[in-house]
Amino acid sequence: MHTTMQTILRINGREARLDHDPRITLLDALRERLGLTGTKKGCDQGQCGACTVLIDGRRVLSCFCLVAAVEGEVTTIEGLSGEDGPLHPMQQVFLDRDAYQCGYCTPGQIMSAIACVTEGHAGSPDEIREYMSGNLCRCAAYPKIVEAVQQAAPLLIGRAP
Repeated sequence: MHTTMQTILRINGREARLDHDPRITLLDALRERLGLTGTKKGCDQGQCGACTVLIDGRRVLSCFCLVAAVEGEVTTIEGLSGEDGPLHPMQQVFLDRDAYQCGYCTPGQIMSAIACVTEGHAGSPDEIREYMSGNLCRCAAYPKIVEAVQQAAPLLIGRAP
């Protein structure tokens, strides 16, 4: 018999109450319990970055994070723009620059790209590539991703995720 616990999370500006197994990851809770399927399950081992979300503006691999340990505001790809609002500037630049191909890794790439800029790691293409190296793209859209981060950086300075 498994013990359950209750956790209250702040996700995309809303409160979510979860009764859950203490071993559930944030990734599984987002996708399977809360219906936020924009965060992707790639390797489920913290090596591909597809599951990247922001917690209090810092990037986190949600497959490595237990729900019970989450403290702070979780932002997923769904929380970047309002339902009828414009896209987040990073989302728009990814579209404008064609910084995606199949799109599977794109949510994690965008979340990492936002953190790359807001954490001050977008000073040069080399710095962007280094910071973003934890996000894999099997389609090899890397040059366009770097261009998108460079283009979006001035739009994000001083802006909350």
